[in-house]
Amino acid sequence: MKKIAIIGKPNVGKSSLFNRLLKQRDAITSELAGTTRDIKKKIVVINDKEAQLIDTGGLDKGNELYDKIKEQSLKAADKADIILYMVDGKKIPDDEDKKIFYDLQKKVTNIALVVNKIDNEREKERLWEFYEFGAENLFGISVSHNRSINPLLEWIYDLLPDEDRIAESENEESDEEEDFEFDDIEDDDYFEYDEDEIEEGGVFDYNDKILEHDEDDLNHIKVAIIGRTNVGKSSLLNALLKDERSVVSSVAGTTIDPVDESVIYKDKQITFVDTAGIRRRGKIEGIERYALMRTTKMLQKANIALLVLDASEGFLDLDEKIAGLIDKHHLGAIIVLNKWDISDRQKYEEVVKELRYKFKFLYYAPVITVSAKTRLRVDKIYDMILKVYQNYTQRIPTSQLNEVLEWAMRKHHLPTLNGQVIKIYYATQFDIRPPKIALIMNKPKGLHFSYRRYLTKQLREVFDFEGTPILFKAKRRGE
Repeated sequence: MKKIAIIGKPNVGKSSLFNRLLKQRDAITSELAGTTRDIKKKIVVINDKEAQLIDTGGLDKGNELYDKIKEQSLKAADKADIILYMVDGKKIPDDEDKKIFYDLQKKVTNIALVVNKIDNEREKERLWEFYEFGAENLFGISVSHNRSINPLLEWIYDLLPDEDRIAESENEESDEEEDFEFDDIEDDDYFEYDEDEIEEGGVFDYNDKILEHDEDDLNHIKVAIIGRTNVGKSSLLNALLKDERSVVSSVAGTTIDPVDESVIYKDKQITFVDTAGIRRRGKIEGIERYALMRTTKMLQKANIALLVLDASEGFLDLDEKIAGLIDKHHLGAIIVLNKWDISDRQKYEEVVKELRYKFKFLYYAPVITVSAKTRLRVDKIYDMILKVYQNYTQRIPTSQLNEVLEWAMRKHHLPTLNGQVIKIYYATQFDIRPPKIALIMNKPKGLHFSYRRYLTKQLREVFDFEGTPILFKAKRRGE
């Protein structure tokens, strides 16, 4: 499959073109220079041919962060088959742009100069100034007004091989596109949780029909890497991939757009998503608020979360609130203590004791100490992910489930409700990811949260549910 890289300086419209070609909003766009920092890769369909579309960070310089972004962007260009070099048509041609374009032209045959922000017929006159680039393929477009993009698409289409054609049924896409603006951000209360809501084994409102899942989907594990800023999430992603996939710098909040990358491990496809670092709500400003919304959407699609904590310093209240997002979205969980190589804290057992006290609601999550910088024990995370996912997707036979239930009720009887006897007739698992169990009862509202906690504990003693929450739904017979 051919790779198409969109390259250029900050704020020329690279991410907007990326979204336009995908026909969906994927990359975050704003008027702020440097919004895109990491490489984004998506499969795009040009008419009836597929290609991999790559959005890159702006080619700028000035500090450590921008230098690393530029380095990664140029590496992506070197590996691309087609380069779309974008410039701002409202500005005069830039000498630095010319130099980079000439250098790329020597390496890649299929390169086009894309002059963006040519919004009307009168502004087309400016295109003459850009012919001094010596580009064989020059296109004047306006992404925001959707003008003159078809000639560019036709040029790309002719460069894509016939073997990358897809079946007609796969190419049925909606032409509707979202209208979106950076200012459309709502100021949500992301971290205002009631501690009583953070309970393991809570009642969950699900249909009790046993749901079937596609095997291909079950073989795809979606893993979100979450944590506050500067705990080493991007470094961990790079260590897992053994590649500089995510920009890493000492600048807090380096990652803005969620970065995803897939690997195959023991016949499973694992997609890692490096999410934006989360700060205290009062410190979230500008584009980071949008990034936080994207992080929340990623968690809604994820199966497992790697909660990254900085082992070289104490656990903060913000760490606890971020961990609450895992509980809120009912994800499998692995707690990753990063920077263990530079930690001068107490013994491992004491650190884990403190951690278990601070994160009571993630008591089921396994803990691993790593150093993303030196890659100490990072490889062990892969097997932990497979183990947690196996527990997250397991089905317990109804007969075995009810044996444990009957034994648990004999050991500790259900408490009465206002003198009324509460009965559980039987239990059945009706879904996975995470395991969801229906309890058929005479009085569902009489199931106290403490007894749900007790049942959860009994199930965990018999079955391996390490790394996964267990959800219950209490309902009447025949409902």
